[in-house]
Amino acid sequence: MLDIGLTAIFIASGLVLAAAALLALLLRQARDRKIARRRANPANDYAVRTRWGPSTTSTLNFSSFVYMDVDGDGKYGLADRPIAGIMVRLFDERGVFVKAARSNNGGFANFTMSTKRRRTALRAPGLYRFSVSVPPGWRASGANENQSIRLHAAPESLVGLAGDGLPTPVGLVPGRHLAGRMQAAAQATLTVMGNEGEVLESRTLAPGTSFRVDLAGGADAVEISGGGLDRRLALSSYPTDLGLLSPGSVAPDAALRAIGFDDVTKRSLRKVPCGHAGLDWRNLNAMSRDNTRDSEGYVNGNVSGDHIAYTSSGHPAEFGRDRPFGFHSVMLTAAWLACEGEIALVESWLGEELLRSDEIVLSALTPCHYAPLLNAVTRVRLSTRHHWQLVVDDLVLVF
Repeated sequence: MLDIGLTAIFIASGLVLAAAALLALLLRQARDRKIARRRANPANDYAVRTRWGPSTTSTLNFSSFVYMDVDGDGKYGLADRPIAGIMVRLFDERGVFVKAARSNNGGFANFTMSTKRRRTALRAPGLYRFSVSVPPGWRASGANENQSIRLHAAPESLVGLAGDGLPTPVGLVPGRHLAGRMQAAAQATLTVMGNEGEVLESRTLAPGTSFRVDLAGGADAVEISGGGLDRRLALSSYPTDLGLLSPGSVAPDAALRAIGFDDVTKRSLRKVPCGHAGLDWRNLNAMSRDNTRDSEGYVNGNVSGDHIAYTSSGHPAEFGRDRPFGFHSVMLTAAWLACEGEIALVESWLGEELLRSDEIVLSALTPCHYAPLLNAVTRVRLSTRHHWQLVVDDLVLVF
């Protein structure tokens, strides 16, 4: 008897499912016929809309825009660039968490909105708070990481809701620091200067030690003197690592050549060919910053133009030539937020002599300005400890 009862239940369930599927098919066919009739009439080709109201199939994105505030002025300007991978959280007017989204390659953290779609984040009028998660050590230049926006009922709109406005763009500024290592037999003085040449900080660098200096907002240049390690570097908007300080620095007045990757290809992807900038290249690909979806480091590591280079499949890459050249600096970024904290190994050679081997901690959110300032190398090898891709941009050399 039990088996007969279960069989009857299964049969009944199957009939219900079949009936539901048939009903859905009939409704779809009826809708298709209605659309076909409307499209067959030329009068409907450019008709003025007369019935306004929410769509049952469409949604709109209500977005928070996040950008790298390169000049730190709190206003999205020409020098600034969208940031990918920043977490933004949405809360309702009671403070209850609704949903979280990361900023995409364009810098937008999107929250779907519709009164007719059950799975959208924003479904009803009310006051909503958009909270940008500022990375540790960073700051929001406009102090606007938390913004509340009221949504009103808009029964004639596409999604049934409209806001007082969108959240204002949120500019983020990474915490800047200067790091490096001293040789065992040398002592030097490090001086940080402002944009008018004023001394902001000065300290002694002891032999055989590592150092890290948090940089003030107005820090513009760093100078190291003594111990045969004299050098000067204009600071960028990003954290800086000098690596192991050694004699033979690029001269302060040397003619620098910035090498980018926009002129490698006008397309989305191409292996960097030998001959680019007069160098031999191995295992580096030039790629458009937007070529790979949800690839935070390819976007955030792009500091000029629209293309970066990366180590193909995370394997070691090299550039160089027979005649020595100066290796001034380069921007290095982890390719993915999933490999935050990956370690880059940069090895610089002069012929068969290994001059320098530096390890650089990487982030996918901001580049590290690695500045070895070596005045004569013939080959540079780039790799990562765990074989994740390394993003390269703004390589600066001296020829």
